[in-house]
Amino acid sequence: MTNIAVIYYSSTGHVHALAEAVAEGARETGAEVRLRRVPELAPEEVIRGQNAWNEHHEATKHSVPEATNEDLEWADGVALGTPTRFGLPSSQLKQFIDQTGPLWAAGKLADKTATAFTSTQNVHGGSEATLLSLNNVFYHWGAIIVPPGNTESVTFAAGGNPYGVSYPSGDGTVMMPEAVKAAARHQGNRLARFTSRLLQDTESESPAELERVS
Repeated sequence: MTNIAVIYYSSTGHVHALAEAVAEGARETGAEVRLRRVPELAPEEVIRGQNAWNEHHEATKHSVPEATNEDLEWADGVALGTPTRFGLPSSQLKQFIDQTGPLWAAGKLADKTATAFTSTQNVHGGSEATLLSLNNVFYHWGAIIVPPGNTESVTFAAGGNPYGVSYPSGDGTVMMPEAVKAAARHQGNRLARFTSRLLQDTESESPAELERVS
C-alpha cells in the first residue's frame, strides 16, 4: 500500500478544493490518503471579519484533521498546497514546515516523493515562484520531486503550469472550473503512481544495493 499525505493551508477554500482533487487522484491508484490542513495562525477576530475566510474556517475546522509530523513520517509521498503570499507560501504552511526539523535531522523525510500546488488571485500572481520555493524545501528534505509537467492534456486545459497546478481565483465569485480539478487529480494520481514505482524498486533491491545508495 502506498501512503500519500496531502497537506495544505486554505483561507477561503480554493486550495482546499485543489487538495481534495489531488487526494482523489491519488486514491484512484489504490493509495491510502490522508487529507490534512495545517493549523490556523490568524486570530479568530480577524477571521470573523472576512466572510469567505470565516465561512471556510467554520466549515473545515472540525471536518479536516490538523496535520502533524506523524503524518509526514507515515507518508511515502507528500503533496503540499498553499495560497500564494507575495510569491511565497502562506505563513501557516511555512510554520508547519519549520517544525519538521526533528524529522529532517533524523533522515525521516529523505527519499519520499513530493509535489506542490497553489492558488493566486491573478494569473501572474506569483504561483510559479511559490511552487519553486516549496521545491527548495523538498531539496533539503532529500525528497524526489514529482511535478505534473506537461504530461497530459489536462494540464494545458488548466493553464499549463508544469511546476504544479495553480488556480487564479480572481475575485472568488466564479466556481473552480472542472478542468482545474481534473489537472489536480492528475497531479495526485501521478504522485501516487511514481511513489508506488519507487517503493517497488526499493523493495526489490538487495541489502547490499541499498547500502551503496544510502
